[in-house]
Amino acid sequence: MALKFVILAALVAAAIARPQYAAPQPPSYGSSEEAAKYDFDWSVKDQYSGNDFGQQEQRDGDYTSGSYYVQLPDGRLQTVTYTVEGDSGFIADVSYQGEAQYPEPQQYQPPKSGYN
Repeated sequence: MALKFVILAALVAAAIARPQYAAPQPPSYGSSEEAAKYDFDWSVKDQYSGNDFGQQEQRDGDYTSGSYYVQLPDGRLQTVTYTVEGDSGFIADVSYQGEAQYPEPQQYQPPKSGYN
């Protein structure tokens, strides 16, 4: 009986004495985040294909503003002006310049039969 008590006491002592390991602490590199600040623009104007579009944007910290434009196939110029401030979301204002022009509809003519 004394042997059982000694073995039980040894098991309890071993359980209590086990090392306690904690998760390692991540290294601290400090914060070197700077507020984003940029300004850019680009455009494409190709007379042959009729492509005419571009964009300009500027950002300072959490505030971003800009616009982009595209020459639509119907002759109008579509311009989108937008702002983003923090978590407020994307706020856009779309405008059109010019009058839409469409080609004249042509009378349908079925294809001529090629069978003789």
